[in-house]
Amino acid sequence: MPSRRDLANAIRALSMDAVQQANSGHPGMPMGMADIAEVLWNDFLRHNPADPDWDNRDRFVVSNGHGSMLLYSALHLAGYDLPMEQLKSFRQLHSATPGHPEYGMTPGVETTTGPLGQGLANAVGMAIAERSLAARYNRPGYTVVDHHTYVFTGDGCLMEGISHEACSLAGTLGLGKLIVLYDDNGISIDGEVDAWFTDKTRKRFKAYHWHVIDDVDGHDANAIQRAIEVARSVHDKPTLICCRTVIGWGSPNKQGTAATHGAPLGDEEIEAVRKEIGWSHAPFEIPPDIRAGWDARERGREAQQAWQTQFAEYEEKYPELAAEYRRRMSGDLPEEWSAAADRFIAEVDAAAEKKATRKSSQAALQGLGGDLPELIGGSADLTGSNGTFFSGSVPMSAEQPDGNYIYYGVREFGMSAIINGLALHGGFIPYGGTFLVFSDYARNAVRLSALMKIPSIFVYTHDSVGLGEDGPTHQPIEHLASLRMIPGMSVWRPCDTVETAVCWKLALQRRDGPSIVVLTRQGVPFQQRSADQLAAIERGGYILRDCDGVPELILIATGSEVQLAMSAAERLSDSDRKVRVVSMPSCDTFDAQPESYRDSVLPPQVGQRIAIEAGVSDGWYRYVGSAGAVIGIDRFGESAPGDEVYEYLGMTTEKVVEQADRLLSRPNTGFPA
Repeated sequence: MPSRRDLANAIRALSMDAVQQANSGHPGMPMGMADIAEVLWNDFLRHNPADPDWDNRDRFVVSNGHGSMLLYSALHLAGYDLPMEQLKSFRQLHSATPGHPEYGMTPGVETTTGPLGQGLANAVGMAIAERSLAARYNRPGYTVVDHHTYVFTGDGCLMEGISHEACSLAGTLGLGKLIVLYDDNGISIDGEVDAWFTDKTRKRFKAYHWHVIDDVDGHDANAIQRAIEVARSVHDKPTLICCRTVIGWGSPNKQGTAATHGAPLGDEEIEAVRKEIGWSHAPFEIPPDIRAGWDARERGREAQQAWQTQFAEYEEKYPELAAEYRRRMSGDLPEEWSAAADRFIAEVDAAAEKKATRKSSQAALQGLGGDLPELIGGSADLTGSNGTFFSGSVPMSAEQPDGNYIYYGVREFGMSAIINGLALHGGFIPYGGTFLVFSDYARNAVRLSALMKIPSIFVYTHDSVGLGEDGPTHQPIEHLASLRMIPGMSVWRPCDTVETAVCWKLALQRRDGPSIVVLTRQGVPFQQRSADQLAAIERGGYILRDCDGVPELILIATGSEVQLAMSAAERLSDSDRKVRVVSMPSCDTFDAQPESYRDSVLPPQVGQRIAIEAGVSDGWYRYVGSAGAVIGIDRFGESAPGDEVYEYLGMTTEKVVEQADRLLSRPNTGFPA
């Protein structure tokens, strides 16, 4: 039988060999945390390599994602569908072993990590998901939801501000099944961290209401095992296990230094490591006894089978709960939900109300979300302003774990990464709100939601200079254009109650990526539509007002500026001008439509086009071309009542008409091909 150290050395050898072959990567963390990984994976982690998506598996997150070869090595050794050829192709094009772990690319990878601290925050979301589902579905004798979330984290993750945001909330919520193993090696890229990171980390986490296990030898398997056992026995607090480790352990000339962090060790040093740790095997060679010592397939199969047996009994006793649980974990909406959503939209259309779209959004949550137990919302301390709380919302707390609303506090970045963790866990449709201008704080988590193609929903209110007196610090200018540039992100800026309801329907249905709902503070008028126009909203852009024959001018607008386009069109039609108004609540959705539809809305033969939006103008020229114009805002705002700011910055009907007259005085040269 191989020793525990021999089993851990398999991670060290695979990691240093893969990094060397790629001539790129980070061997230091895998070599330093190999002993911790060996104990966790072989003694505690409940998972099934044959079914990486088993609902009740433990979640394992490598927040210090630069150490990805530790994760790939463990997955390979445990028996996941990650053959040795993939480890040999580390960091190469189209391999299943990218430089940082990527969700959806490698079996067993729970989340995309690398931007430090975000994996830790994702794990908080996963632990919230487990606790909430357990509170809703477990019954005496049937713990059908019962798993831990384990996290590897390093100094870099704990330096990032997001670690404070997420871990503070995790302590407040009492997430007892969240266990974080801290790689306390004192080294980051720039060297020894005591020159810039002298936090009292243990005291900090105790102040967060965490259980802290200090001074664990990260190279002593027995000490690691005891620490994890103690952590698992604490049910009312998350646990931080502080493991003293040596980065690059086993490298006789480089261990304990930044030289092992982010560069290959070199052939000569790798040979020295082999001698130092007693690893006589060739690169990428794993002897049968060590492979057998890691193989988790049989115990994984048995663990899942035991859970399935329990669930079958649970299903007999609680059929409705079991059916709902299965539906939620599969990501399916209730069968009747889509039809009910369409009926709600028709009711909103019939009501013809004028209101701020943030209020319309709250009504949509009430109308569309009331029958969705998987819907879990929240706000970063702006609940009343964002309209994210509705009558079906129940605040979550340590004492009320089955609540469906999280008061995130002023933690925009942490909220967004936690939302991603909830989506990744499964069983939830998570959403969270803040002001659009504060999406800057959350930007990297929003970006990762798109990279991972997960159904997170971000609600951004106070979407323009129309918010008024709070001034330019709170008035978004470049934000809409910036968010639209994120690949795979669906951004909706509705103009009234009906468009808001439709965009919420589509966001709740979406499974292959995130959505952003952008909403006004100020009231906006209701727009009358035919049945065909109502149906066309789902296409992202549609003709809201038309003329007889081919239009001379097309006005394109979003959100609160649609009313400017409509009033300008009315004035221009009084002068016998043929004007079409296109409402475009979602550019990305419109762009995804067939060319024939796009050309029917924006005919190529019509070059006179004006786009109207209270934000930077650059992105709109792809719709209006060089012959068209954009009425936007390419400067920061002003502190004054919203109507006055609009007037001062030229977002008026008069400005649209003036620009239209200029365009119509020129020959129509068509839209540039």
